[in-house]
Amino acid sequence: MNSKILTKLGITLNAMQEETADAVLHTGKDVVVISPTGSGKTYAYLLPLIQRLKASSDELQAVVLVPGRELALQSACVLKDMGSGLRAMALYGGRPAMEEHRALREVKPQIVFATPGRLNDHLDKANIDAGTVKWLVIDEFDKCLELGFQEEMMHILSRLPGIERRILLSATESESIPDFVSMGRTVRLDYRTDNSGVFERIRLYTVASPEKDKLETLSRLLLSLGDKSSIVFLNYRDSVERTALFLKEKGFTVSWFHGGLEQHEREAALYRFSNGSAPILVSTDLASRGLDIPDVDNIIHYHLPETEENYVHRVGRTARWDKEGKTFFVLGPGEHLPEYAGKCQDVYQIPERLPSPSQPRMGTIYIGKGKKDKISKMDIVGFLCKKGGLNASEIGKIDVKDRFSYVAVSRRKIKELLRLTKGEKIKGIHTVVEEVR
Repeated sequence: MNSKILTKLGITLNAMQEETADAVLHTGKDVVVISPTGSGKTYAYLLPLIQRLKASSDELQAVVLVPGRELALQSACVLKDMGSGLRAMALYGGRPAMEEHRALREVKPQIVFATPGRLNDHLDKANIDAGTVKWLVIDEFDKCLELGFQEEMMHILSRLPGIERRILLSATESESIPDFVSMGRTVRLDYRTDNSGVFERIRLYTVASPEKDKLETLSRLLLSLGDKSSIVFLNYRDSVERTALFLKEKGFTVSWFHGGLEQHEREAALYRFSNGSAPILVSTDLASRGLDIPDVDNIIHYHLPETEENYVHRVGRTARWDKEGKTFFVLGPGEHLPEYAGKCQDVYQIPERLPSPSQPRMGTIYIGKGKKDKISKMDIVGFLCKKGGLNASEIGKIDVKDRFSYVAVSRRKIKELLRLTKGEKIKGIHTVVEEVR
């Protein structure tokens, strides 16, 4: 394994990652990895894969299929952070396919991270030379290969005739891998039992709601948790928005996330949560898979998970990388803890006296320029310090996209920052600076 990359990333490989790397690099077989959420499956396949791809070639050599656009974007960012020298692109719906086609011609990626629908679009239009692809990775394969997506997946695989090696990864097992995936001799690595420690590090609580409408109980529960980061899971989009708006009216700082939002809205929601400027994320199960959101303290099941698999993925958002976490089931009248959650739980008593909603130290601002405008993180720091009157210590996480950027800054300085930067230029270019709410 490339020690320089591991040093740069600041990680030590766990047993699952080492065994996956060995299987990919030294066996010549297809690989199936089943390992809990948060155990590092993205690194597990990318670290050995980059040793098998040719950075000197302009050919597309590997396709990584993922169930959602956030995971596509995130995986591409992980590869970039490795500094491997490989060119990558994320391909997903919600933006013009023509724009992606132009970028494909310019970038000439050796690896793409794609949602199935968008990859089919590019294959149908011959925007991708399918004949050069030798590696196929299916991340969250239980989701990608479930019945509703099989026709789409079958179409993709029929268009990739040159696949030599397959790597499939998930936190949960699918009933079977369809024949059309054409798995050959396979190394199967199942770390679910070996990693049962993930669940041992999660403390399970039940919270009784006297009312069928559990919003008031949820509000009191969140107040009792203080400034800890929490994801509240619900099963329906309209329920997510209703709950988030209720909490906002109560004075909480929240983001919400579901598949009906525009892409920029989804990105902003996740960014505010991950940088600490919105410590509560209200979401459907869309946020339970694949997203690398560090340091989530609490998982709250406002609606009971619809399946055991959904439960596993939800709970996997916390206790990542050997940390501890808590999960809460908010149970209304007649609701009971699902059998698969186990019997070892505590009843959580919400204190009578509760504080006001805690306000995060940071807020998020939007800057209307990004990579395509030749703007870097250092340019943004310089702009915010020189024009916005901030100190470097008042600037947190910076995320530079193609055409815009998100920055976490001290909440108490935002109003003055917006006043000072109105009409100002960054690197000689006029830009918009706004607070993301």
